[in-house]
Amino acid sequence: MNHTEQRIWLIKELQKDPSQLSNYPIPADEQGQKDLLRGIMNIWMPKELSDEFLKIQDEYLTEENRRIGITDIEDLQPTAGNNRLYLWQGDMTTLKVSAIVNPANEALLGCFRILHSCADNVIHSKAGLGLRYKCNCIMEKQGHPEPTGQAKITPAYNLPCDYVIHTVGPIVQGPLTKKHEELLASCYKSCLDIAEENGVKSIALCCISTGVFMFPNQRAAEIAVETVKNWLDETGSEMKIVFNVFKNLDFEIYEKLLNG
Repeated sequence: MNHTEQRIWLIKELQKDPSQLSNYPIPADEQGQKDLLRGIMNIWMPKELSDEFLKIQDEYLTEENRRIGITDIEDLQPTAGNNRLYLWQGDMTTLKVSAIVNPANEALLGCFRILHSCADNVIHSKAGLGLRYKCNCIMEKQGHPEPTGQAKITPAYNLPCDYVIHTVGPIVQGPLTKKHEELLASCYKSCLDIAEENGVKSIALCCISTGVFMFPNQRAAEIAVETVKNWLDETGSEMKIVFNVFKNLDFEIYEKLLNG
């Protein structure tokens, strides 16, 4: 099968399971097909998949990710003040590091909204359905929603990194409180701790709880930088840490905090 044939095969296989997209006609154009495949993956209920499906899916997604382009941490320049800290603006799923952080929800299964632009959705879409199934196994064993401020680690499957570290950030409804700040700091510390325990050499941290979780960007960045610097001082770790931002606003904030 060529790349296009793989995409159509995957759509047809996933449409065998009943869902709101099971009878959706396969578009003739490439982007329409890609959107349909991602949409079905977004609403897929986790279950064990056949070796054949995983093989074809993994080949397809690996090639898709390669075509988008990959940035290696080895090609980035550290900040002026600390050679273990980096600032990079871009799509975290294209970054070749040991681990990336996924700002997850308490179900820890990825975003189920079709083609949603959140990081949780993008990470699961590009990693493949093996990630959702792995997360489901973890959550079934745990038996309760993931608490805010903690972290879980999984393989990254078809992403260019090795691991995905999932953490649930605090949701700010109303005024920002000290508890919100403590929980956000706990997210960053938990991610770094579990990364260190698993031998991670480099990690990309996202802007946890900003955006739809409504944590103020400036204060979130201050907590992130302070927590990371304190953790490095306390542990003496040589881990390389990338502050990964997507929006221009966050880049400006972090640049001042790290290089100001």
